[in-house]
Amino acid sequence: MTAEEVAQFFRTHPQFFDQNPELLETIFVPHPHGGRAIPLAERQILALREKVKLLEGKLGELIQFGEDNDAIREKVHRLCTALLGARDFAACGQALHFHLREDFAVPHVALRVWGKSVAADFDEAQPVDEAQRLHAGTLGAPQCGPAAGNPFVPWFREAAEHVRSVALVPLGQTAVFGLLALGSEDPKRFFPEMGTLYLRRIGELCAAGVTARL
Repeated sequence: MTAEEVAQFFRTHPQFFDQNPELLETIFVPHPHGGRAIPLAERQILALREKVKLLEGKLGELIQFGEDNDAIREKVHRLCTALLGARDFAACGQALHFHLREDFAVPHVALRVWGKSVAADFDEAQPVDEAQRLHAGTLGAPQCGPAAGNPFVPWFREAAEHVRSVALVPLGQTAVFGLLALGSEDPKRFFPEMGTLYLRRIGELCAAGVTARL
């Protein structure tokens, strides 16, 4: 009788050990971590403990993810409240920069708006060349990745040489009229595979705030 046949027998006869309970105490198997042989029942208990430990670890991860998401949602809510309370475009820009820097710990923020009546003395009104506008218009959604070779990194001015990763958030749903660029010295802060749900929400809030005040 092969090992597979034995295994198949136990799978098709689950009542076997109910009918022969003494075997659970007399059959010995190797301990999973080496050493002495142990009864089959004890081996089952160890297996269950391992499963419980694994499930506890996964539960801990889920709880941590939930707590992290709650914290981010609270930050987005504070940003939303600040943008709603901004009396003009200048206050809107200040609120955006403040909350991204203080709440979200993003050290470098650059916002550019085109096709709208932004006063020339605002940083947001700085010229954006046609290639950059076209690039922003093709993003479709927030994009994250390394700073090397990114055409928008110069927007960070004197900090540009220190930025190692960026997130680009296009503004506008039917037609892109601006771009929010976030930069970090940490090369792993913004990476291509990261989730962008909250970046998209921030972009929508920013676009709504800008549109309402121009």
